[in-house]
Amino acid sequence: MEKNSSNNRREFIKKAALGSLLAVSIPEILSASVAGGEYHKTRIGSGNTILFQGDSITDAGRKRDDNSSNNPWALGSGYSVLAAASLLEKHASLDLKIYNKGVSGNKVYQLAERWDSDCLNIKPDILSILIGVNDIWHKLNGQYNGTVEIYRKDYIALLERTKKALPDIKLIICEPFAVPGVKAVDDKWYPEFYDYQKAAKEIADQFDAIFIPFQKIFDEAQKHAPGVYWTGDGVHPSLAGAQLMASAWLQAIK
Repeated sequence: MEKNSSNNRREFIKKAALGSLLAVSIPEILSASVAGGEYHKTRIGSGNTILFQGDSITDAGRKRDDNSSNNPWALGSGYSVLAAASLLEKHASLDLKIYNKGVSGNKVYQLAERWDSDCLNIKPDILSILIGVNDIWHKLNGQYNGTVEIYRKDYIALLERTKKALPDIKLIICEPFAVPGVKAVDDKWYPEFYDYQKAAKEIADQFDAIFIPFQKIFDEAQKHAPGVYWTGDGVHPSLAGAQLMASAWLQAIK
């Protein structure tokens, strides 16, 4: 895996030196990742509360004891703060409140354990969830004994609980993703990880949620620059990867 990563870096530098690396165009990447070039969208309204939930990809080093909205320290340094900044600038008249409650290391059942305080009590109008990579990663490193069936069952139960408490909530389900050949992501992830991604899509369909196909987006992004440009370890995005995610997420909003 490290050898492949080194080869990718060398190839990246070689192409850049030759001036042959394609210009990175996030709009082009997103357009090529989705049939028709556009996502289904959900409408935001005046006074809406938007909540980002998930694991470390969403957490992104946020200040967890800060419960304020629209605060860069509380939103972390990842895709959530980039998406929030864009929304707040574009929709200044709507008085949006945006929160990030992602927690590093979380799996679905751990979302459920903190769901009252970190979701239901916030009463979001739009809830975005990115969860699943730890459900397989921690299994592979011996820290968890979950299965895709547990992931699916726990996720459905979490959303049923959410819809019961907040029947008008709008859901955005983000596809768990990984970039093969970059550090942490090796052949052991596959084909099992595909089942988690399939489950996330089926759950999104079941709950009439918007689905953001992050895996397709990162796959397409690697046609413009190697995996190590978009993520340092195959899971956590680089600054460019975070911007790619934020841009994709924003396409789901109107």
